[in-house]
Amino acid sequence: MSQIFHPSANIIARASLVGGILVLAVLGVLLYIVTRAPVMTGVGVAKAQPVPYSHKQHVGGLGLDCRYCHTSVEESNFAMIPPTETCMGCHAQVSVDSVALEPVRASFENNQSLEWIRVHNLADYVYFNHSIHVAKGVGCETCHGRIDQLAVVAKMETLQMGWCLECHRSPERFVRPRDAVFSMGWQPPPDHDGLQLVTDYGINVEQLADCSICHR
Repeated sequence: MSQIFHPSANIIARASLVGGILVLAVLGVLLYIVTRAPVMTGVGVAKAQPVPYSHKQHVGGLGLDCRYCHTSVEESNFAMIPPTETCMGCHAQVSVDSVALEPVRASFENNQSLEWIRVHNLADYVYFNHSIHVAKGVGCETCHGRIDQLAVVAKMETLQMGWCLECHRSPERFVRPRDAVFSMGWQPPPDHDGLQLVTDYGINVEQLADCSICHR
């Protein structure tokens, strides 16, 4: 019986297999890069707001505590966007003629909320509770970055599941004393013992790895 395929077909078959594997590898790398690019994650992408509020000025410069505006962060799922009344607590007397603050004054006078653009937005199938994280010693800057250095708010972390799991699997690397939760630029002292804090705060590491903790 005559040979159907030329001997060179073996070389072509091997080259096709190697080429296919290389193509898949390249596609995998590209997918990895694209899913972590700012255009997909939003990291570092500042969003224009109806009022140019600067955390750098208010937190970094004036030293406002996070809780002055985000009043419910210690007892609620949500940190809460401050109502216009909070802004006017100062701006009824400070920068009263500022053009940039005209939307704030109009909001207050008309009793109509400002339409802030959301920056940190988790998927609907993800459950997140601010108060639990605050109570367990997770600092604001762990998720929000050095907000005191941002003139315009942008995401500093991807908020993707893999990033969350870094903390859930090793909370001792991230927890801090409760009195330092709202501090910016906090650095652990030489005697800092994250494992002891995990015990003191009653953090169940095995439970943190359970899917139902975040997906409900």
